Amino acid sequence: MNNIKKFFTIKDLENISGIKAHTIRIWEKRYNLLSPQRTDTNIRYYSPESLQKLLNVVLLNKNNFKISKIAQLSNDSIEINARELAFKIAVNDEAINSFKLAMFQFDKVLFNNTYNKLLHKKTFRELFKDVFIPFLNHIGLLWQTNTLLPAHEHFISNLISQKIQINTEKLEYSTSNTDITYVLFLPENEIHELGLLYLNYELVLRGYKTIYLGQSLPLNNLNYFFESDTDICFITSMTVMPYDDKVNDYFYEVEDILKDTNHKFIAIGKKAMDLKEIIFKSNIHVYPSLIDVLKYL
Repeated sequence: MNNIKKFFTIKDLENISGIKAHTIRIWEKRYNLLSPQRTDTNIRYYSPESLQKLLNVVLLNKNNFKISKIAQLSNDSIEINARELAFKIAVNDEAINSFKLAMFQFDKVLFNNTYNKLLHKKTFRELFKDVFIPFLNHIGLLWQTNTLLPAHEHFISNLISQKIQINTEKLEYSTSNTDITYVLFLPENEIHELGLLYLNYELVLRGYKTIYLGQSLPLNNLNYFFESDTDICFITSMTVMPYDDKVNDYFYEVEDILKDTNHKFIAIGKKAMDLKEIIFKSNIHVYPSLIDVLKYL
């Protein structure tokens, strides 16, 4: 865990909060809202507490609290007011900000309260597509720019995962389409499974039989399913694995496994799109995102 970030640059704060660095500097200078520390070369850096305070300030400011008034509040009052406000609002952008705040403050109560408010206005499908997908896309950007702490990503991912599994469990008593079975799994050393979990939910919702195998599965484990009389569609999601120079080899192995069968194979995600041009003899398809696969299905 030594690689976890304990301090943030002003660019990190801009990426996370959506507030321009120039504005953050003005708020510091004019209202003394943040007190950054400085390196020996006079570069600002901020603690996790400063980041949390900024997120609270932004939430209040976007909901008609003037910066001059926020600046007069104590840190505790800012946090209390922001939390109360986050409990009240739960529509798209506001909900995303609330989830972001819950993530950085490790606040399960705020997460669940925001989620439950959304369910009064949206179905779970609408909630996931309108709120969770944009939120997770933003989390991916923060991860790519090395802004997000792994602990924060794990915390929020586990909470969302629980909601997907709870909603899937409610559906798993009615399989109406038995023509094909979907087998879902992640490649070896791949752990990013939220998209795949949600796809499993969508398939179960549509009456399909699914077998969810989860994270880090060796390809040779799929051989077990070839004895089945039912058509199989294997689906995997590739966020960080396989490594860039192994992507083509992975698909060659899939091609070899699928030969002489009628089974399908679908790969989703950035790594799948890194595949160099191959003419497949087997029924293999790649898609950039979960949304694209749902259109195909």
